[in-house]
Amino acid sequence: MNFEMVMQELEALGKERTKKIYESNGAHEPLFGVATGAMKPIFKKTKINQPLAEELYSSGNYDAMYFAGIIADPKAMTEADFERWIDAAYFYMLSDFVVAVTLAETDIAQEVADKWIASGEELKMSAGWSCYCWLLGSRPDIKFSESKLANLLELVENTIHDCPERTKFSMNSFIYTVGVSYLPLHDKAVETAKAVGPVEVNRDKAKSKFLLASDNIQKAVDKNQLGFKRKHVRC
Repeated sequence: MNFEMVMQELEALGKERTKKIYESNGAHEPLFGVATGAMKPIFKKTKINQPLAEELYSSGNYDAMYFAGIIADPKAMTEADFERWIDAAYFYMLSDFVVAVTLAETDIAQEVADKWIASGEELKMSAGWSCYCWLLGSRPDIKFSESKLANLLELVENTIHDCPERTKFSMNSFIYTVGVSYLPLHDKAVETAKAVGPVEVNRDKAKSKFLLASDNIQKAVDKNQLGFKRKHVRC
């Protein structure tokens, strides 16, 4: 399949209702409104295809950019490629669920995520923290430095309330993910969650929302989910 064929199939799968949901979350034209699950039949035809992924991602069409993440070959991507992708990710569904997810399947994931967390830019920071969540939820605990993750928890505790809105979501998820998926620091994550308390996030045209990692960690404990790891980062 080539670029034009994929775009035609995506357009045919678009639904107005889905499009409005994406727009309410920050997507803008061009987009078709394709449910992510509906993209699987197209993937069976394209398989992993990095050149096609690059074409689709650079189109600026949200659905094409999302599908690019599904068919990308992360190991063929360099740090410069990921910088290009994050620069084009104009809202969190791209930064956190396309770029961060793709990055999480590479050997340079932590190195790049660290730079993004330190960048001071809302979506880069969000993608960096999200990448750690994807990593912690899929890789064995021995793949991580306990002291480094402990330092990151302290960074969250000291800065989360002053960070940009979308970054707060990802930092809150990081506390939760360490607490659930990285057993060596479960207790420290619980302490961090309690110290942080409720995190207020303001959303456009909606009431502000309060995030509470401690409650969510406790729910995971109650459901016996500690140590959870997924088999695949990408669906």
